[in-house]
Amino acid sequence: MGNVILIGFMGCGKTTVGLRLSYRLRRAVIDTDKEIEKEEKRAISDIFATDGEGYFRDKETACLQKLIESTSNQIISVGGGLPLREENRRLLHELGQVFYLRAKGETIYERLKDDTTRPLLQGGDPLTKIETLLQERDSYYRAAADVVIAVDGKSFSEILDEIEKNIT
Repeated sequence: MGNVILIGFMGCGKTTVGLRLSYRLRRAVIDTDKEIEKEEKRAISDIFATDGEGYFRDKETACLQKLIESTSNQIISVGGGLPLREENRRLLHELGQVFYLRAKGETIYERLKDDTTRPLLQGGDPLTKIETLLQERDSYYRAAADVVIAVDGKSFSEILDEIEKNIT
């Protein structure tokens, strides 16, 4: 079995599902956002504020390239914007089997409404921002995915069962 990669919008459950799946499958879990923070020695919100989104997206691509060379049989959770680049979608397929955890805007809003660490949701009307970004990103997520899993209203156990049954 190769790597299992979790993609989707912020707040769809990638990090939590990744951790729980790692226990279930007895595999290590890697979060690309955490890897970048470790390498940069600062939070993603600081990277965005200081160097901008373009710099951060370059770091995501470099992180994927490094993982392809060094990683097998692991669970990998990636940042919500990572699949937007065509190069990253190609690299994701090279890295392993990609699962898109798809959530509705209302679900994401409920999960993130009090989270001040998400740079893309600061200011304005967060629900409208979420809906707009979801609409813009859905086709990219689908293009990157081998399997799409709707997570709304499902328990973690149901989501894990669905992933496990679809691992090839």
